[in-house]
Amino acid sequence: MSAQPYESPYRAIAKDITSAFVGSVACAYVGQPFDTFKVRQQAMSLSIPSTFRSILSESPLAFWKGVVPTTAGMMFENAMAFGINNFLKRAVPSGMEEIVPGGTRTVLDLREDVAKPMALGAMTGTCSSFVLISSEVIKTRTQLSTTSVPSSQVMKEIMKTRGFSGLWVGMDAQIMRDAPFYAVFFGSYEIFKFTLHNMGVENRDVNYFISGGFAGMVGWFVAMPFDVPKTILQSNPNGAVVGDYFKVMGDVVKTRG
Repeated sequence: MSAQPYESPYRAIAKDITSAFVGSVACAYVGQPFDTFKVRQQAMSLSIPSTFRSILSESPLAFWKGVVPTTAGMMFENAMAFGINNFLKRAVPSGMEEIVPGGTRTVLDLREDVAKPMALGAMTGTCSSFVLISSEVIKTRTQLSTTSVPSSQVMKEIMKTRGFSGLWVGMDAQIMRDAPFYAVFFGSYEIFKFTLHNMGVENRDVNYFISGGFAGMVGWFVAMPFDVPKTILQSNPNGAVVGDYFKVMGDVVKTRG
């Protein structure tokens, strides 16, 4: 069998970042209606039918409110997240063969295959929070507006009333959501890859696609309780950059259970 051609780590990271950029655009436009629905429901404490009606009363296009900052944020977030995560994996190499469809691994090692990806994922989420936060604040305010206001105008209003710090509202909240999400995402991703591999799914693209989808669902299931107070905090024009997160979380538990 011929040896695999050498690929520079920097070239591999560049490929990861480019793929993340392209995928982010598609994800943003497909997922934005669901995200707008989620943000309205979290911040306004509405029922599902009421949330749906509140958005439709404006326009069907209101489901895509804030899609521009979402796209920009996701492009840089995913580029950083997958770039950093792959850099960390190469910087902290495993002594075991990677789990890949069609590979020879038959045993899942909890330390190498789950604990390490979760630790690296938490570090990745923390780093990506600093890139994502400004677009998240603008996106959230745009989605909660009941008028047809562009995201650029929302950003101008934030800068006018709060200055640059207004774009960093809820920094602690952003980290508290993103670190657990990426920890669970990357940890469960390895588990799903291994499980599907043992079930006979040896096509890499199919395996990675399904594994990523399931890992995303598990990640969001774990991160959602941290996301609710983040949305409420970042929707508040007077919200603090840091320090209010656990107070808001306590208020949510008291008032909503």
